[in-house]
Amino acid sequence: MEFAFYFASGVAVVSTLRVVTNTNPVHALLYLIISLIAVAMTFFSLGAPFAGALEVIAYAGAIMVLFVFVVMMLNLGPAAVQQERIWLKPGIWIGPVILGALLLVELLYVLFSHQSGAGIGQTTVSAKAVGISLFGPYLLVVELASMLLLAAAVTAFHLGRNEAKEQPHA
Repeated sequence: MEFAFYFASGVAVVSTLRVVTNTNPVHALLYLIISLIAVAMTFFSLGAPFAGALEVIAYAGAIMVLFVFVVMMLNLGPAAVQQERIWLKPGIWIGPVILGALLLVELLYVLFSHQSGAGIGQTTVSAKAVGISLFGPYLLVVELASMLLLAAAVTAFHLGRNEAKEQPHA
């Protein structure tokens, strides 16, 4: 299982470097998806399937949908469609497809080569243990994080509402 951990970590580092060094937002988005899936694989290899599933659902699912909508909102018309066709040539998909295929091979290796589903430490962290930790000794941190997210949501609402952009009629 150490191999699975180091391999997924390596894929995460390579794809994250491609996210940071890419100047094209669509290409960076493809590598970001691979990076988030690789981080989920590291959680699975460490014996934390609940954290890995949350990583896939919350980040690779919900956050990536948000990023795709932002990229779609920045679409400026027919010129942008032509530019996207140039950006998404078949050769562009080679890097993310290779990294994704390597992660799939690793997942199949981990699932079918070991009889126990445990990770490196041969223990599995259950959802109950995560809940007890979050709402036990880390309750204050969880509540502070929720307040911070609430403040960010309220701020985003106030900055983006239409009434704030309109000039008052005198």
